[in-house]
Amino acid sequence: MENTALTETHIALGAKMVPFAGYNMPVSYEGVNIEHQTVREAVGVFDVSHMGEFLITGPQALNLIQKVTTNDASKLVDGKAQYSCFPNDTGGIIDDLIIYKIANEKYLLVVNASNIQKDWDWISSHNTMNAEMRNLSEDYSLLAIQGPKAAESMQTLTSVNLQEMKFYTFKVADFAGIDHVIISATGYTGSGGFEIYCKNSEVQQIWNNVLEAGATYGIKPIGLAARDTLRLEMGYCLYGNDIDDSTSPIEAGLGWITKFTKDFINADELANEKKRGPKRKLVGFELDERGIPRQGYDIVDGNGSTIGVVTSGTMSPSLRKGIGLGYVPTLFADSGSKINIQIRKKSIPATVIKPPFYKI
Repeated sequence: MENTALTETHIALGAKMVPFAGYNMPVSYEGVNIEHQTVREAVGVFDVSHMGEFLITGPQALNLIQKVTTNDASKLVDGKAQYSCFPNDTGGIIDDLIIYKIANEKYLLVVNASNIQKDWDWISSHNTMNAEMRNLSEDYSLLAIQGPKAAESMQTLTSVNLQEMKFYTFKVADFAGIDHVIISATGYTGSGGFEIYCKNSEVQQIWNNVLEAGATYGIKPIGLAARDTLRLEMGYCLYGNDIDDSTSPIEAGLGWITKFTKDFINADELANEKKRGPKRKLVGFELDERGIPRQGYDIVDGNGSTIGVVTSGTMSPSLRKGIGLGYVPTLFADSGSKINIQIRKKSIPATVIKPPFYKI
């Protein structure tokens, strides 16, 4: 099991550590509900340095990215980021990712920790145009500073006007006494904020300064458990739960990042699926009665017949009700449709709703 550059710091702070995607990661410090509320109401900082970073450069960089991803990276300008996914050749998803255009012929791809080697091998196998590739994953750290007070609390650490940064834009600039870090107006919580990419040797200084700058704003370190409840309240997909090699971007509700104005791996099959309509769809649901849906629970119809499966579920700390995501036949996918979640021996009624569950 691998450590991040901050593992010992998390242990010293009393974090509960768990194995996650091959890394020793903090799952919680004070508790998921407290940490969740901190991000929704103030500001929290996550260590997500387990994520992978690939640098793709050279004259063929864009051509390679266009081939292996579904979104149209040609629309990117310097300082803009884009959500996308890698389609496989059987209709599923290799991984989802964020693409950053740093400069002309220079792109950063940020991928999920559990898929670093898998993604690297996949991109490499399709690099017939000989774009230049570097795997920076073991050399770089990533902090996510999230919450409505993120910009205000962090402003003293940088010359960049954080309040003016638009969603999915980024700057290569100074932060916490370190030059040339990436300050990205992205995140996985739905409460706003920034993600900071830096070298492993720089992250301790940045972590310390972030906690100091945010102290009067109530900043706290946040674990992966609250990261999961926060993203689920927004209906954001988690790779390995809601999307994987067997789920298509069309049925997963990711048609908006699947652009058929360009050619990419398996584009024809996905275009046909979009045209005829998927047989099943990923939907959000809220329980109508008390209960907690969990990954793997059956989704059943009014007759008790299994029609799908819960891919993510939790008791929403903000809404105080059971919420989840799951795949159901298209017949049951419209908002307002009634389904049931099989929780142990009891069938709990639920209503299909369009995420986000939590409205800011």
